[in-house]
Amino acid sequence: MAEGFKYTPATLKKIEEIVEHSGYTLRYERGNFRSGFCILDDKKVVVVNRFFELEGRINSLIDIIGNLKIDASSLPERLRPTFDRISLQTAVT
Repeated sequence: MAEGFKYTPATLKKIEEIVEHSGYTLRYERGNFRSGFCILDDKKVVVVNRFFELEGRINSLIDIIGNLKIDASSLPERLRPTFDRISLQTAVT
């Protein structure tokens, strides 16, 4: 389990918003992704396996955020605590 995160639709929504506020388009698609997701940096698109359940989507998006260069100051204030927890978690692992 992602430390400090509850697997709820509200958590997923906040994490999706962080990705979208960072300038990336988030899509849930079918595909053969070894890690369950794909980042297309050139087009600023993030693709997550659409067959993932809630837990898989949250864990994948946390991994993705750890790979993106996101300026925390560009995020809305309400998303910063979630981003800070993700940043702390991805820095430890």
